[in-house]
Amino acid sequence: MAIVFGRSKTSATVTILGGGAWGSALAALAADRGHGVKLWSRRGELSLEAAVRDADIILSAISMKGVPETVERLQTIDLPPSAVLVSATKGLDSATRRTPSQIWQAAFPNHPIVVLSGPNLSAEIQQGLPAATVAASTDIAAARLVQTVFSSDRFRVYTNTDPIGTELGGTLKNVIAIAAGVCDGLQLGTNARSGLITRALPEIMRIGTQLGGQKETFFGLSGLGDLLATCTSPLSRNYRVGYGLAQGKSLEQILEEVQSTAEGVNTTNVLIDLADRQGIPVPVSYQVYLLLNGKISPRQAVEALMERDLKPEDGG
Repeated sequence: MAIVFGRSKTSATVTILGGGAWGSALAALAADRGHGVKLWSRRGELSLEAAVRDADIILSAISMKGVPETVERLQTIDLPPSAVLVSATKGLDSATRRTPSQIWQAAFPNHPIVVLSGPNLSAEIQQGLPAATVAASTDIAAARLVQTVFSSDRFRVYTNTDPIGTELGGTLKNVIAIAAGVCDGLQLGTNARSGLITRALPEIMRIGTQLGGQKETFFGLSGLGDLLATCTSPLSRNYRVGYGLAQGKSLEQILEEVQSTAEGVNTTNVLIDLADRQGIPVPVSYQVYLLLNGKISPRQAVEALMERDLKPEDGG
């Protein structure tokens, strides 16, 4: 590992890929801890090669859509051999149905990959409000390095060894956040939204464990924690998508108003394809899929969920 804290080196060189709200918030966290930070974006003046030169940590906070292109560009550049690659993107690739970290790992098999995910609304972090997140990797030394670099008295970083579960928790909850936004947009009340969130958690766990995640991970910060934050806050872009649809706005109008990527829209379509291929029941996500593709109205989506067959609570 390139960095030995407390002995020969006490600060890291951190490159953040993606100059949006999340990337900027993470850059500020690392800079506040005294680390050298370079922030790269496609519209910036800093070249990608210069951005990653001598980096100890290369953290990707770009949208899912931009991940394959950025990875492809980086493959033409000699990365620092000891650099830790961190994925802070929540989504699924529509072409390969891979998660971001799986794309990074396939492209750079000799570099440790860390997933950073949790209940982290970037607007609150930028305001200096307290938050917690998870750095997950099969390389525990790499996870601890990320933990050390980004942890502070206002941003608590925990570690685990389940990167795929951590990543899927953060990815799949975006779909449910759209449904939660619909509930609130229709003014169905706290009971309805709470019921939706509670029933959605087993659905996320079914998908996540089928795709390789550990069950326990989905009860943690990157699963239940992120689900609660995203499904109950108008700061969530995906929540705002559902809320806007319930108010009769078109998806195109909502996305223009949000002015940033709502990953749950693309994730929903990829998820339904995955679920169909693997035979995983996803009733909540399926109604979101029908809604986003204009096949049902917001109220019809909620009614379809409420009219499901009577069964024991643990029956899915």
